[in-house]
Amino acid sequence: MVAARFEDMSTPAVPPDVEVRRSRRRRRTVSAYRDGDRIVVLIPATMSKRDEATWVADMVARVQRQEKRKLRSDDDLVSRAAKLNDLYFGGLATPASVRWVTNQNSRWGSCTPSDRTIRLSDRLQQVPGWVVDYVLVHELAHLLEAGHTPAFWAWVDRYPRAEKAKGYLEGYSAGARLEPPPGIEND
Repeated sequence: MVAARFEDMSTPAVPPDVEVRRSRRRRRTVSAYRDGDRIVVLIPATMSKRDEATWVADMVARVQRQEKRKLRSDDDLVSRAAKLNDLYFGGLATPASVRWVTNQNSRWGSCTPSDRTIRLSDRLQQVPGWVVDYVLVHELAHLLEAGHTPAFWAWVDRYPRAEKAKGYLEGYSAGARLEPPPGIEND
């Protein structure tokens, strides 16, 4: 496999750090994925430079579209929290704010009951919506019960996919080699 930096493309949407990997085994297919801050594009070793430029631009655009489609905004979180509050808490757990944060590397979410704020780790941006819903339900429950008491878990367990979401987050932590959350509470 041959790797090359593809830094100067005329398309303005192309990030400055794209890695092109040529493979002798790859015959016709082209694929791309995000690896940290860069996008890796896999192409056949026999592809011409002109075709490479076209394919790289197309594949980078495709990865960026997928990422944009997947990202949820703070407004999305507020809306989702309101729906979950109505559905599982009868409107009793109304937060003052709900937002994504980048500084939670060992927690999935946190709640400050005194000012009714909920923060979710941006690491959750790439997980399925039902897992984000579980973390929101968990944090909303803290607006009613500050600690992890039996009453708190009774609120959380109203969410039908709670156990499945806990398992997902546990697996995610293990797969990412993160410190496993104690009792999966991790808030």
